[in-house]
Amino acid sequence: MEIKQFQAESKRLLDMMINSIYTKKEVFLRELISNASDAIDKIYYKALTDDSLTFDKDNYYIRIVPNKEERTLAIIDTGIGMTKEELEANLGTIAKSGSLAFKQENEIKDGFDIIGQFGVGFYAAFMVADVVTVISKALGATEAYKWESHGADGYTIESTEKAEVGTEIILKLKENTEDESYDEFLDEWRLKEVIKKYSDFIRYPIKMEVTHSKPKDDDSNEYVDYKEEETINSMVPIWKKNKSELTDEDYLNFYNEKRYGFDQPLKHIHISVDGTVRYNAILYIPERAPYDFYTPEYEKGLELYSNGVLIMNKCADLLPDYFSFVKGMVDSEDLSLNISREMLQHDRQLKVIAKNIKNKIKRELENLLKNDRENFEKFYEAFGRQLKFGVYNNFGSEKEVLQDLLLFYSSKEKKLVTLAEYVERMPEEQKYIYYATGDSIDRIDKLPQTELVADKGYEILYFTEDIDEFAVKMLMNYKEKEFKSVSDSDLGIDSPEDQKETEAEEKEYKELFEYMAGVLGDKVKKVKVSKRLKTHPVCLSTEGEVTIEMEKVLNAMPNGQQVKAEKVLEINTHHDVFKSLQHAFENDKEKLELFTKLLYNQALLIEGLPIEDPVAFTNDMCKVMV
Repeated sequence: MEIKQFQAESKRLLDMMINSIYTKKEVFLRELISNASDAIDKIYYKALTDDSLTFDKDNYYIRIVPNKEERTLAIIDTGIGMTKEELEANLGTIAKSGSLAFKQENEIKDGFDIIGQFGVGFYAAFMVADVVTVISKALGATEAYKWESHGADGYTIESTEKAEVGTEIILKLKENTEDESYDEFLDEWRLKEVIKKYSDFIRYPIKMEVTHSKPKDDDSNEYVDYKEEETINSMVPIWKKNKSELTDEDYLNFYNEKRYGFDQPLKHIHISVDGTVRYNAILYIPERAPYDFYTPEYEKGLELYSNGVLIMNKCADLLPDYFSFVKGMVDSEDLSLNISREMLQHDRQLKVIAKNIKNKIKRELENLLKNDRENFEKFYEAFGRQLKFGVYNNFGSEKEVLQDLLLFYSSKEKKLVTLAEYVERMPEEQKYIYYATGDSIDRIDKLPQTELVADKGYEILYFTEDIDEFAVKMLMNYKEKEFKSVSDSDLGIDSPEDQKETEAEEKEYKELFEYMAGVLGDKVKKVKVSKRLKTHPVCLSTEGEVTIEMEKVLNAMPNGQQVKAEKVLEINTHHDVFKSLQHAFENDKEKLELFTKLLYNQALLIEGLPIEDPVAFTNDMCKVMV
């Protein structure tokens, strides 16, 4: 029998498809099932335009038949079948698509979509099979034909017997190797797993004989196995149903079935778009973060389907990083797929869908914040850090999208508040949005730097996460109100009278403060009079963009570069300690040096910074006690 050569670039192209295009061997079954579904679709479409044909859906199905003895796997469909010429054209030319040609010839544009338009998936069979045999009888034909190939060397076509219209693909599986077990594709459980994973929503039943057990008789504890044909796929995807048909329980069941998480989602979002780009989506906002969410191992993305066929398990391009907590799926008939069906061309359709999904998620979170504050705060506890990172990331390019979703603990309200709520409560004379940083709310409550701002009656936002200050630095302002740390050297609160008093004190105590600054050297930029302190003797403030909290965060990183904030040691001139400083300056410079070091270390401890020399610090304390 004559062996015919593949057209196109035959060996090289077929080898590339088998070894490079598909990352998982299991996808061969997805491709062959999709082709079988296409074949049934074609009969359906012809029945719409040909009065002599009727389409009874009960007569159309796909059957999977594993044979462990022969080591073969058959995929059988009751679709339109192929003539000899079609077998030659569709299977003899790599990357020739019969589905695409059918769609173009019949001018199918909308409605019933044909899945396999790129003519490559069939050859995925050679990833698992040494020999691929196709037996097909076309609709209206009297004769059937057998196409067979051992790979890139070519193929044969000959007449054969087949009673019913349709196609049967028989794969002679490769021999097992140390690295690969091809026998797995003969096991019922594995075939069911692959079908459920990739082809659960194919609209025709995928049937397979499945082994069950039953008691040997009524009084026996012995069991016997028997086989029964089952439909493996569910066929009707939940996202194709009308929202009015579905209950909250349906959405929760889908969440659990797909194993999107082990929690109960706070909210589901069902999207159906039938515009320029058609797609359906079901998205979930989880209640809790996965254990690995804030680790490099976490992989974001939505399941991506093309007309009910799983294309990608996690399509990262559909979600921005700051919404990476969202789980769910997207199904579109309009995505442009390249040769593999696994690798998406990042075209306009995908970008449009991603943009729409981003906007929809934002709106739903805003609605949750407005109408269900309790659940929004649950969400924020789990994922607020990710939103704040989104504000900071990419030089703040998305800050306008996210700023109204941020929450911070309020010194006045004693609960989480939005930036909008803070600004609405600001007194008319207040210039800045004030914030304080620390490890905890309790720690910030005790910071001496908050005294003056609190005394003025101004609200303070508490930043307890390391990303907080970086995020607001990127925001710069909110509704034209700048952010200001309570540790900033200039709080913008002093009246002209206060400023004159401060200037007078600075002049009066200039020599004392210069001496103290000399004792500390490059540890501080300067020592100055404090107007922010009321009951505490000392604190640190900063000048410049880098704050003390930012210094701590940056230096804790693996590639920390010993970043230093420009620290200012502030002294409360109305505290009793200051009198001791004055006395020592006039009478005992050695004691002044001792007091200066103790006050500096005290300020470090208040800020949660490490003392550079703990032994020297304890020795200094002993000197004071003695």
